[in-house]
Amino acid sequence: MEPMKQVVILAAGRGTRMGALTDDCPKPMLHVAGKTLLEHKFDILPDSIEEIVLVVGYLQDHIRRAYGESYNGRRLTYVEQENIVGGTMDALAHAAPFLNNRFLVLMGDDIYTSADIRVMTEHRWALLAARVPDVARGGSLVAEDGVLKDIVEQTRTGPGLISTNLFALDTRIFEYPAVAKSSGSSELGLPQTVLAASRASGIPLEIIETEAWIQISNPEDIQSAEEILSTRASE
Repeated sequence: MEPMKQVVILAAGRGTRMGALTDDCPKPMLHVAGKTLLEHKFDILPDSIEEIVLVVGYLQDHIRRAYGESYNGRRLTYVEQENIVGGTMDALAHAAPFLNNRFLVLMGDDIYTSADIRVMTEHRWALLAARVPDVARGGSLVAEDGVLKDIVEQTRTGPGLISTNLFALDTRIFEYPAVAKSSGSSELGLPQTVLAASRASGIPLEIIETEAWIQISNPEDIQSAEEILSTRASE
């Protein structure tokens, strides 16, 4: 399988649950442990990655000014998502014209590990999933023999798997219709679209489990992330 050379980072949203922290700063530019949330991803990408496609929107000038056209030798390409509440699949669709063959998709606000990202580059279509105490916080993933079979949105409670929204994909994903995040929603969901495309195409969507994903949803998560990263650094 050919090396993966491109990464898409979805960084258009405001992050309304962050409150006043994002009044004058886009969420991916918030600092955790001395780095912006974007830099936590930039700095752990595999050597094979040559280009980072940034889907930007809210206060995008902050990101463009900070990083310009490259970061540590990697080309930065900016794509604007005009409707920043259009959903994760709408955001990815804006990047489609710039993508060739295989790529990763990462969220602009969450924190991943270099080991998880490296493993993901070794798969054709895959989703990084986290095992959590209560799946009510997100869509519950139903897997069979390591392959995603269904997503059950916020109707289950208790332990299980949820999506981290870190995907390994290729450009075939754009051959299939975008799917709403949930019934009646105007947001186009990336997990829902990839699942539907996997079913229609017969391409298995592999589930890769992690215990190291750090989700940044609200101000309290920043303090928690600081503590987790401090602990990891001392190990």
